[in-house]
Amino acid sequence: MPVWLREHSWRQTLTAVYLSLPLRGARATAANIFCSEQYLKVSIPPFLFEAILYAPIDDTNSTAKIGNGNIFFTLYKKEPVMWDSLTLANAAKEKLQHLRENAVLKAHEKAKEETEAKKITKQEHKKYALEATMKLEEEERKRIEDLKEKERQKVAKELELWKNQQKDGDTYKSIQKKGKLHQEIEPLKERKSEKMNQTRIPNEGTSKTRLKSTKGCPGSCSIFSQNLKEEQLPAPRSAATIKVNFTPRVFPTALRESRVAEEEEWLHKQAEARRIINSDLSELEDLKEEEKNPDWLKDKGNKMFAMGDYLGAVNAYNLAVRLNNKLPLLYLNRAACHLKLRNLHKAIEDSSKALELLTPPVPDNENARVKAHVRRGTAFCQLELYTEGLQDYEAALKIDPRNKNIEKDAEKIRHLIQGTMQSS
Repeated sequence: MPVWLREHSWRQTLTAVYLSLPLRGARATAANIFCSEQYLKVSIPPFLFEAILYAPIDDTNSTAKIGNGNIFFTLYKKEPVMWDSLTLANAAKEKLQHLRENAVLKAHEKAKEETEAKKITKQEHKKYALEATMKLEEEERKRIEDLKEKERQKVAKELELWKNQQKDGDTYKSIQKKGKLHQEIEPLKERKSEKMNQTRIPNEGTSKTRLKSTKGCPGSCSIFSQNLKEEQLPAPRSAATIKVNFTPRVFPTALRESRVAEEEEWLHKQAEARRIINSDLSELEDLKEEEKNPDWLKDKGNKMFAMGDYLGAVNAYNLAVRLNNKLPLLYLNRAACHLKLRNLHKAIEDSSKALELLTPPVPDNENARVKAHVRRGTAFCQLELYTEGLQDYEAALKIDPRNKNIEKDAEKIRHLIQGTMQSS
């Protein structure tokens, strides 16, 4: 039941009304105040204040200040007249209800209009921002195109200049080549004219000399060819042996940067397991290396379980747990062995430990969590603790709701519980 606030004080001027409302220890916020043209409501649980004002006010400019355990209202009148009272006196209940409903309806309409106005303003802002962005992008595109055009013109000018330089160079080379050819032909003409003037026959010595000189010329010696010096080849390199040393690796595969963290984690786990073996399990010194591997022991226990050797399987799982007590499947499989051996309390303990290790619950361990709940529920039911067993079966159904076998077993347990209650 709300407590109506009857105590309040007010005063007025020709244009405004000043209302003071005590809160009595309650804390108010703007959300607790509702004001319209002729309706004022303050709802601060458990207190409630409601007033149908004497005349309409300007609710847009009117204010409310909260402080020192009071709410101070400044209500501006729409018409500058003095009020006879703060609220309407002797008004019919239907009229008050009508004014209240109209005030709420107008407030909803006003809020809707404000929302629409905000929506339109937001759309205009988005439109303006989009236009401004498009304008900036267009300016940036033009700037880039101008830069590209300037760069293209610059490259074209450089290319044209390079072509002109190449033409000048070719012209200069052709002129030099013609001058050199002219210099080589002139002495040749002079020597030819001297030979024509000689009338004596050459002797053997001179002919042999000429032949030797001819043989000394490699290939066909033309008057236009230039004497090229034989290139001096470098001496062959001396043979040597380069020794390459590789970093030793434990893994047979090549090192991959993306797998470094996984390899280091595996090596750390192996080192930790070996440390535990060497420090705490001195009796395992006679075992082979593979027999000290928890995974190998787990596989061995699975094979013994399949053959019906439940005690041997328990011993294998016990040794594997001593080597690594963080593998949930070891506890889960050992719980199955204890169920076969009727060690029900140990089955409950191992199933609970497996559920602790199967966290967080993810899709990859759903099957293991279902088995753990079912095995613990079976052990509870065999101990005639049907309520606890039903809880485990229902938990398994939540994980795997489509498993019909679990649903049937849960229904049987419910019938057992009902029969036990009726008999009692």
